[in-house]
Amino acid sequence: MKRTLTGLAAMAVLGLAGAASAQTAAPAPAPNDYGKPESWLCLPGRADACAVDQTTTIVQADGKTSVETFKAAAAPAYDCFYVYPTVSTDPGGNSDMSIDEAERRVVEQQLARFASTCRVFAPMYRQVTLAALRAVMMGQGSPGDATLAYGDVRDAWTWYLQNENKGRGVILMGHSQGARVLQGLLTNEVDGKPVQKQMIAAYIIGMNTPVVDGKYGSIPVCDKADQAGCLVTYVSFREASPPPPVSRFGRTDAEGRRAGCVSPASLLAGKASSESAPLNAYLSAKGFGAVSGAPPKPFAKDLTVSTPFVSMPGLLSARCVSEGDFTYLSVKVNADPADPRTDEISGDVVVGPVTLKDWGLHLIDVNVQMGDLVALAGRQAKSYGVK
Repeated sequence: MKRTLTGLAAMAVLGLAGAASAQTAAPAPAPNDYGKPESWLCLPGRADACAVDQTTTIVQADGKTSVETFKAAAAPAYDCFYVYPTVSTDPGGNSDMSIDEAERRVVEQQLARFASTCRVFAPMYRQVTLAALRAVMMGQGSPGDATLAYGDVRDAWTWYLQNENKGRGVILMGHSQGARVLQGLLTNEVDGKPVQKQMIAAYIIGMNTPVVDGKYGSIPVCDKADQAGCLVTYVSFREASPPPPVSRFGRTDAEGRRAGCVSPASLLAGKASSESAPLNAYLSAKGFGAVSGAPPKPFAKDLTVSTPFVSMPGLLSARCVSEGDFTYLSVKVNADPADPRTDEISGDVVVGPVTLKDWGLHLIDVNVQMGDLVALAGRQAKSYGVK
């Protein structure tokens, strides 16, 4: 049973974007109006899903703690355009456009911290839902229409360029289904188009990005921190639990193209992505509830955390690994049983008693390098020419 679950889980998340569905034969749904504020999960200058508390408890190796506060930038000089992963709890194959707790929760984890350095834009879109994912995991056909989801994001991008961009530099970022959608957007709407000159970087995380000669199309993967116009991409696995043979995350594709892997932490340390560097992770103090089935363990002995996030300097490090058919970010927990701090982190996808090892640390792909991604964004924006 475990093998069936893991194989289907990987196929589901990677296959949804290309899956045919019964909906594709139906009349095309009307396009969304992205001129309406309610079509956006996050927009600059308003109290919305991205205007949330990012306060963090810093836990040192000796168990001592401090509190790091957060403040959004008053007038950021560049933009971040973000597409969220598969989170919708709506019952159909595609979500509606209503903002629910699931969408609010994911931008709290993956996007809101970027408000310290850029204006954040996050469109709602009729994504393929968790219900559709579960259907595939049960061996059924997907009821989701990935073309509909992509069309919404394309329309939101077009509206943003026409009404909000005004020639500003922009970072495109997405995770999982959102990353797959952005791969299509980069291919169809950015690569080789005039707007490519405005792309500070693209962060395509939690999805295989096929790379040929160090490029995705004409977009190079980033190999240093002070580089603009390039791509950051990775899927993450524990060092102690690398991708199993059934995994599709990190796998070389049928055409022999390896998945790209860039470690922001390594670049910031002046290293190649294949060299290990400590991670500036921001982990949820609340965990992921029913999604992972594994609430976080205490972060240190006799410690109660009241902030939304926890950071533990030096606990995690990572490097990009290319072995066999797989290329991935290998995350090491630098455990020390002698100190009071935790020797473990949560972040695996768990279904009942089964840990889906072929998903790796998919739930916290972004969290493990959040501080590094924000810092890298600032460096790349400066290289692009943002003052």
